[in-house]
Amino acid sequence: MRSFYIKLIAIFSGIMILFGVLVAYTSIDASSRIIQESIQTTNKDLAMRLVTEFQPIVDDEFDANAIEQKLNELSGANPQFDFYLLSRQGMIKNFIQGETNGQKPLVKMVDVKPLDDFIDGEPLPILGMDPLNPNRLKPFSTANITIMGEENCYIYVVLEGNEFTQTADMLRNSYILRGTLIFIGIILLVGLIIGFLVFRMLTHRLEVMKKTVKDFERGELNKRIPLKSNDEITDLSRCFNNMADTVVESMNEIKKADKLRRELVANVSHDLRNPLSSIQGYLETIQLKGDNISKEELQNYLNTVLGNTQKLNRMINDLFELSKLDAENVTPTLEHISMAELVQDLVQQFKPIAEQKNIHIHTVFPENPHAKIYADIGLLDRALSNLIDNAIRHTPSGGTVTIRTIQNGRDISLEISDSGKGIPESDIPHVFDRFYQVDKSRSNSSGAGLGLSIAQKILELHGAEISVQSFLNRGTTFKISIPF
Repeated sequence: MRSFYIKLIAIFSGIMILFGVLVAYTSIDASSRIIQESIQTTNKDLAMRLVTEFQPIVDDEFDANAIEQKLNELSGANPQFDFYLLSRQGMIKNFIQGETNGQKPLVKMVDVKPLDDFIDGEPLPILGMDPLNPNRLKPFSTANITIMGEENCYIYVVLEGNEFTQTADMLRNSYILRGTLIFIGIILLVGLIIGFLVFRMLTHRLEVMKKTVKDFERGELNKRIPLKSNDEITDLSRCFNNMADTVVESMNEIKKADKLRRELVANVSHDLRNPLSSIQGYLETIQLKGDNISKEELQNYLNTVLGNTQKLNRMINDLFELSKLDAENVTPTLEHISMAELVQDLVQQFKPIAEQKNIHIHTVFPENPHAKIYADIGLLDRALSNLIDNAIRHTPSGGTVTIRTIQNGRDISLEISDSGKGIPESDIPHVFDRFYQVDKSRSNSSGAGLGLSIAQKILELHGAEISVQSFLNRGTTFKISIPF
């Protein structure tokens, strides 16, 4: 019974069998009630017509012989009916059976409530007690009559005598009724078969879902549930497929992050080991030479050690800053600043470095140089510095770095372009990934690939967007859109 299909079949079969029993019972009961209603409706006024014949006989005295004679006359004309004279409390005063089988009433009293309902005109059929069969209710006709001054007595005619009852029982067992029940049984059987097939079709789809989920659980991550219709099961299948896509995407992100983590360890180890080895080497040289080292050599060694120390300090600061940005521990202090002034200050800052490499920095300012943005000047300075430094490092001697500021509606766009060798198309989606370096040879060892990641994080804090466009051997352009 663990099978969902078996449970459905069991419940459906139980419902169908119960439904069939109820239909059969209702059909038999309805046919009986129709017969009873038709008999009672046809003979509804029979008792009322009898009152005119009985009233003179019972007005002054209760002549049992005269009453019996009259009842015999009536029963001869209506052999299927039983006639009774009742007191107002329902006591049987006299009676005559339609069939002269000599049976006597099994009760002395008849419940008069159905009789009163009949006289009051309640809807038919109304069934009353049969004194010959007290446990069986039958249709009747009744009317009030006065017996020896006692008003509201009853003439009570049971319209379904024993002969009629036997005939009705025979009808219930007739081939027509049996044929009807067999037909109902066939309909139920066909319904069960159709239900089995429909449930099988539905549970087959669930089996397909279960198999797909199990395959996915075993690691077949490309498994998906086919969508063939537009119902709740299809919605559930679609939800699983979407969840599976999300899981696979998350796993790919985890793999990507793990790959970047390994690259981080390798890159940081490389970037830290080289300066540390250099520092250690020069310090050991100074220690070995002792007093024999010249003042000029000592100064050169110390300058090299200082340069490597400064490089280590920059790398550690980058890592620390990026960790704070990732943890969202940085809250910008926003103020209105002039974009043109900020760019001008940055150009003056990087101009000596560019001149040393024979690189020209070209600036283009908007028509309204006084346009201001709402930003943290320190953080924005750091982000733009990383981008400009990146452009200078990737521009060959004699090249140009262009910084263009454009006011466009409610945004100020800043474009930083270089005339370097460009970025391969396959690397463009990864330029903002931390520790990712386009130059795999690491010939330029000035960082661990954190500058662009830091710049992107800072710009996101300001609600700004950054994108990159690059063409091989033509250069790269970083475009920033900063809201006012």
